[in-house]
Amino acid sequence: MDLYFSPMACSLATRIALYEAGAEANFLEVDPKTKTVLRDGSDFRAVNPLGLVPTLRTDDGQVLTENAAILQYVADHFPQADLGTSPGIDRSRLHQWLCFIGTELHKGLFIPILDKTAPEEMKAHVLKKNLSRLDYLETYLKGRDYLLDHFSVADAYLVTVINWTMATPPVELAKWPVVKAYHERLRTRPAVARAVAEEFELYKAELARHKAAA
Repeated sequence: MDLYFSPMACSLATRIALYEAGAEANFLEVDPKTKTVLRDGSDFRAVNPLGLVPTLRTDDGQVLTENAAILQYVADHFPQADLGTSPGIDRSRLHQWLCFIGTELHKGLFIPILDKTAPEEMKAHVLKKNLSRLDYLETYLKGRDYLLDHFSVADAYLVTVINWTMATPPVELAKWPVVKAYHERLRTRPAVARAVAEEFELYKAELARHKAAA
């Protein structure tokens, strides 16, 4: 399968999941500004017209988009890795957390704060309204190692999003010590540590490339 990704973007969650599963995949880096696939210079929008990562092409040629859908596909495709759940309420809880991370944290909190073109007034409004999502997470994670009763693709997504606090000074993790401890603990997990280390190097190269092109 082919995973189209951009370094340290939300697509990192799928890389983590694939590493957890011990799965073979082709990782195709997409420049987030030019929307080109670095390996061959092709237009990524020919694969995903929205130009968004992650995008997954399965072994039988199917193209999947949207982080939550791709993560659930990986969990189902590699059941031996125990990254998902069985059908029923546990599966619904997995959906719940993937939706919470994607809407309340990823899009609701971090994307507006990371947007360099967003007005400061709008960022202040987002912080005032949406930091409560981290309060909710802080309470939920007390006494828990993971979002479910084991490491799942939801944790892969959550650790990816919490990584972004390194680039969002207004969101200081020290205010949420349980979330901070969860993040630090998961960052030492071998698959997470490997994925983050590899993509951080690619991210630095991306920044240098954009600076040279400016």
